[in-house]
Formats: sequence, structure tokens, C-alpha cells
Amino acid sequence: MYCLRRTSCSAAINYLQTRSSHTRSLSISVVTSKTSEAERRARALRVLDIISSEPDRAPVRQNHRIIHHFQDCGVSRSRDRISSFLNEILREESSSSDSSCIQQDGSRFDASDLSHAVSSCGSNRDFRTGLGFHCLALKSGFISNVYVGTSLIALYGKLGELDNAYKAFDEMPEKNVVSWTAVISGFAQEWRVDICLELYSKMRNSASKANDFTFTTLLTACTGSGALGQGRSVHSQTLQLGFTSYIHISNALISMYCKCGSLEDALCIFNQMPDTDVVSWNSMIAGYAQHGLVRQAIELFEELVTENRIKPDGITYLGVLSSCRHGGLVRKGRHYFKLMFRHGLDPELDHYSCLVDLLGRFGLLQEAFHLIQSMPMNPNAVIWGSLLSSSRVHGDVWMGIRASEERLVLEPECPATHVQLANLYASVGYWKEAARVRKEMKDRGLRTNPGCSWIEINNSVFRFRAEDSSNIRVLEIVRLLHYLFDHMTCLDCSLEC
Repeated sequence: MYCLRRTSCSAAINYLQTRSSHTRSLSISVVTSKTSEAERRARALRVLDIISSEPDRAPVRQNHRIIHHFQDCGVSRSRDRISSFLNEILREESSSSDSSCIQQDGSRFDASDLSHAVSSCGSNRDFRTGLGFHCLALKSGFISNVYVGTSLIALYGKLGELDNAYKAFDEMPEKNVVSWTAVISGFAQEWRVDICLELYSKMRNSASKANDFTFTTLLTACTGSGALGQGRSVHSQTLQLGFTSYIHISNALISMYCKCGSLEDALCIFNQMPDTDVVSWNSMIAGYAQHGLVRQAIELFEELVTENRIKPDGITYLGVLSSCRHGGLVRKGRHYFKLMFRHGLDPELDHYSCLVDLLGRFGLLQEAFHLIQSMPMNPNAVIWGSLLSSSRVHGDVWMGIRASEERLVLEPECPATHVQLANLYASVGYWKEAARVRKEMKDRGLRTNPGCSWIEINNSVFRFRAEDSSNIRVLEIVRLLHYLFDHMTCLDCSLEC
């Protein structure tokens, strides 16, 4: 295990450039993100040459132009300006023999300043500058500070560098509840609920005690992965520790149960809440909409409007528009879309996308196309994709060709759109155009991604991917599918007779 407070320059470089290969007590195996910015990262590592030239310098308080400049400009400075200043330091050091980069005007920085600097890089997803501040933390000795360490965990977590996030966490000499929550949050973003719960188990055996944000993060992981069993386990923990009175935990529970298909539990929590906010109502409405319970979603929305206690926001209308889309309620969809303007809300891309999809599903392709043309903002690929799907369903080939061409302008690397466009060209006898599209797919190496689904059985999530025969029980699955197909065929024949 590395010792960050006393590491040499070469050890620090090895720490930042290599993945963790040593055996940890926590059995975590994380697939690292692609290193497409290798050259930029290598250049950022030159900061080590700047800050590691005098290892015996007192590490507690130092002067440094990067932090001084950061303090002058505030935490909210843009990524480009932070990066440009770091570039300035790098250029000066490449032409100067003074590699300490220390300012003589008496300005100082402490762990809090460095922590804020790292947090700013995380917010801007600026890996290079964040790496520079990590190097500075190594040299200054602030790497052992719990706040600096936590900021580094959050930085690597937001950038998807989960192995580095865990390494920074694992090397911290002191951990608090924020550190634990930060590392759990990083894995929750990737829906690694198994690792999140394992970390939480280790946290319970430590001196740190979970807080409300820890449980919200755990519930987020369960929501993303659809792990109902694990979600119930986290719910029981919140009950035992008395966190059910926190409104954001109740909202997270509603979202988790809705996403996992247990709407009865979600409604029970919603009805038992002593006080609700707009997020509570949005979560419940969206849950009904997601599962096609159109009547319940609309009734809940009307109840919210009638109470006039909480003002609906854009997400509320997105939920009720989604329910109208699933139910094919064109009139109500138009009504709620217009109601947004009366409530002083300007529809955004997602609202237009819902209405376009609703109109398209009902066969009103021309109205949907005119709505796209009248939008105050440029349509995105999702909107053109909705019109394309509706055009295929209702047999409007030329509208489908127009939609697919527009979508390819926005997403030229989308293989599914290429396939649909080629099929549309072929359906009207445009064989040359169809062949051109397919050749372009081949030249670019585009392949459609197979579909994926999952199911939870006995607290274990099983994932299935189209054309994937790696499942050890694939023969049993195929045999059962054939049985179900034969059964449905026989049932269909009996109904016709």
C-alpha cells in the first residue's frame, strides 16, 4: 500500500498513472474508463517536477501562485481559465531554473483553499487541472487532510475514474462520513449497487456513521440498477436509524419503488409523508406514467393543481405529458402542453419531444412535423427519432426519410438510424441510396447495439442481452421460449375457431 504523505516523485507518478493492482480488503474490480487523453495527462504530470524539487520543505503552509490566483478569482471560475493559468505555470517552469513556483508576496493557502480548488475542477470535469492540484496536495502534505482527500474522491468519481477514486479513499489516513458518502456516490453513478452496499457494510464497522445523504446515495444506486431487494434492505436501515422523517429520503424511496415496479409501496410512502414537496409529487406522477397507469397519473396531477399548495414545475408537466403519450390521449396532451404557458412555464425540449411522440403515435405526422418546425429551439436527435419511429409505424416513408436524414445530421455515428434509413430507401426502390447508406456503415465500422433487459430474483439481478449465448442456462431459456410460443400459437388458433 502506498504512503501518500511520504511518497517520492517517482512513486507519485506511478500512483497517478497506473491502476491499482495490490490486493485490497474490499473485493472491488472496476473497469477503468478509456485513456484517450493520455498525452494531456502526461503533460499535466509535469506539475510534479514543479512541486517536488524540494521534498524537505515544510509542508504545512506554502505560497503558491496557482492557489493564490484561484483565491483571487473565486471557486466559480471556468475550466478554461483555470487550465490556462496552469499552462502559464508550466511554460514558466520549462524556461526557468526556479522550480518551486513560490510567490514572494506573502500570500498563503491552506487545506480549505486546496479542497475548494479540487472541487471546482470536479464541477467543471477538468481532469488535467485537477491532477495538477492532486500533485500539489502530494507535495504540500495536504493529501492527508480529510477534506482534500474527499474532494479528490469526488473529482475522480465525477470523471468516471472509479479505481482512482477508491484508491484516494483507501489511502486516506482519516475518513469521515463525507468521505464514505463520496466514494459510495461514485459507484452509485455507475449503478454498482453491490459495491455500494459492500462499502456501506464496511462503513458501519468504522467510526463513521451514515447520514441522510449516505442513504440517499444508496437508494440512487438501487434505483438505477432496479434492485428492489437491496432497496428494501436500505429502506429498513432508514427505519431503524430514524431517517424516514427526511423528505429527500422519502422522495428517494418513492423513486426507487416506482422504478422497481412496486407502486403500492411508493404510494404508501407518499401518503404517509407528513409534508411533501414538488419532488414528491413528480416522483409519484412519473412512476405512474412509467408503468402506463395513465388515469392515476392524471388524477394525481389534477389533485396537485386543485390543492394549489405546491406549484407544478417543468418536471411535473413532463410526467403528465408522458402519461398522455403512453395512453394516446391527444386532447389531454395538447391541453396540458398549453396549460404550461398559462402557468408561466416555457416548454423545453423534453416537453416538445413528448408531444411530438404523442402526435406521431396517433398518426398525426403532419401536425408533429409542424410542431417541430415551430419550436423556439433547434430539435434534437430524440425528437427526430420519435418522428422516424412513428413514420415507420404508420407507413409514411417520405416523412421517415426526412426524419432519419435530419437525425443523422445530429448523430452521424448512430447505427440504428443508418439501418432504418437504408430500409426506408429500399422500401421505395431507392436501391442506390440504400446501398450508399449501408456502405457508409461498413466504412465507419458502425454496428447496432443489441438490446438488454434484466430481472431480479432472490436479490440477484440477471441481465440478458440480445444474441448473447454466454448465459449458462441459455438452453433452458430457449426451450421455455419455444414452449411459450407454441402455447400462444395454440391459443390464437382456438380463438379464431
